Amino acid sequence: MYNGNTRKDYLQAGLVAGLGAGVATSFAVAQGQNPLLALAITLMAAIFAMVCHKYDIV
Repeated sequence: MYNGNTRKDYLQAGLVAGLGAGVATSFAVAQGQNPLLALAITLMAAIFAMVCHKYDIV
């Protein structure tokens, strides 16, 4: 039978989450937030997405 979950692409999950968080934090930087904090938030979102993808949480 077809098993669509045999090969997981962690890089893609991290990139999608990073892009999504990057859009939100770019707006926050434009409003005066520290750019390093925005980068940390973006990286944390990408890592969290890759961990969730690895353990099939989402």
